[in-house]
Amino acid sequence: MTLHRATSAGIVTGLLVTCLLAAPPAQAQSRAGAGADTGFVPGPCPKTPEPIEALEGARCGTLTVPENRTKPGSRTIRLGVAIVPAASGTPKPDPIVWLAGGPGDDAVGEAKMAIDGGLNRDRDVIFMSQRGTYSADPTALCPNIDEFNARTVGLVSGAPSTERLHVEATKACRDRLAARGLDLSAYNDTESAADYEDLRTALGIKQWNLFGISYGTHLALTSMRLHPEGLRSVGIDGILPPSRAGSAATWSSARQGFDGLFKACADQPACNKRYPNLSATFDRLVRELEAKPVTTTVTLPGHDKPVKVVLDGGALVNWMTSATHVAEQVPAALDELSNGNPQRIAQQWAGGKLSPQAMGRVAHGLVYGVFCSEWTPYESQQQALRGGQDAFPTFPRSVQAQAPQLTFLRPDCAVWNVPAAPRSIRDATRGDIPTLAISGGFDSQTGADNGPYVARTLSRAKVVTVPYEPHVVFATSKCAQEITVSFFDNPAAPKTGCLNSLEPPEFEIGPTATQGSEPRGA
Repeated sequence: MTLHRATSAGIVTGLLVTCLLAAPPAQAQSRAGAGADTGFVPGPCPKTPEPIEALEGARCGTLTVPENRTKPGSRTIRLGVAIVPAASGTPKPDPIVWLAGGPGDDAVGEAKMAIDGGLNRDRDVIFMSQRGTYSADPTALCPNIDEFNARTVGLVSGAPSTERLHVEATKACRDRLAARGLDLSAYNDTESAADYEDLRTALGIKQWNLFGISYGTHLALTSMRLHPEGLRSVGIDGILPPSRAGSAATWSSARQGFDGLFKACADQPACNKRYPNLSATFDRLVRELEAKPVTTTVTLPGHDKPVKVVLDGGALVNWMTSATHVAEQVPAALDELSNGNPQRIAQQWAGGKLSPQAMGRVAHGLVYGVFCSEWTPYESQQQALRGGQDAFPTFPRSVQAQAPQLTFLRPDCAVWNVPAAPRSIRDATRGDIPTLAISGGFDSQTGADNGPYVARTLSRAKVVTVPYEPHVVFATSKCAQEITVSFFDNPAAPKTGCLNSLEPPEFEIGPTATQGSEPRGA
């Protein structure tokens, strides 16, 4: 259900590295003011599921903050911190803070992507485990939801029976977290933004920069609104504005990303000749599969037995949302499906859901804390449905009713049962903080039109769309990395010349099919 599913940006990797932070400045007491039990303490680096070489030289520790700042006497929680030093011998004084995707991903696990992209060229880069995530204490992980998500590849995605099981898994997760004492109403953007402000104060940093990817842009824009005083500049990549986030916006993003890919194929003579009217083919397949789902089996690495996969219209839409990351394969894969061979799509769909990286690493307590307090209270079921109808008018209503990546969101939020955030959480972010709003032309998760949208109220925003790239361009594009690093060097004039030399993907051109036109299972 989370927005990070389709990108490697959401894969947490790393290892428990023992490393110490040099003595912090004298003002190491948290601004939260809960006394001696809050603040920053140097210590071991946060735990990660696999080794992360980039963390070997990090300075680390723990930030302790109140769980719920609105409740006097709230218990405290602990957030892991890792500071990767600048590659330069003379680093700039204002570090970059990495805000992870999700919601629910751990920033510490994304250190490799940040450092491989050169983000620490001239500045230290700070990674902190957002409340509830993998290296925080307590965690708000729910492996039972991950296990159920893996099971869904063999179920009809929109069936009432699937919804019932989905909501049961969500409620079991909620009950388990609540029984452990978590205040689930405190896992949200307002508290997380205050956590980062507390860290800045505790480390004695006058100004720093934020760089958020995917959901991290949602948190960055909230931080700009609530805590602008400590921000030199902000980069947002794969933009999710809090003022418009929800099911309707997710449908709009899918339309933009899909259309970008379909147009790129149509613009290439070989692709257009072999796969004409790709958009119409996709629409037809969604309708056909929703009426008559295809069942097949696939073999996956690490699984001894074949895995059953059911492809219906909703599953195909969700697969496509992810598949823009392998855009060069999409036309051939849709053609294969259209001609009775669902194997490639089924393999990719099941492979993502059953990947080890999808198990036990996402903080679903933060996922639902954000979605159910900040999104669903401010978008009616009718508005959500209209978003699907406007973006894909030919889809069956049963598909339109479930936005990609947000399946069964409303019934899930009904059992999650947290209060709505103040209406101000939906306010547009305004101000003059220098901002890089960068998007991918193939982004089907957070559409590229979100860049101009946020720039309307940010007077010093630079809007960049990197063509032919999927969600989170920093993860996939050297050009995007160069633009981002140059922005933090000079926020008034990021270097965007590399955009002029980018080429479209070379789409895979398969042999002409000889089978019938109706998709069939194996």
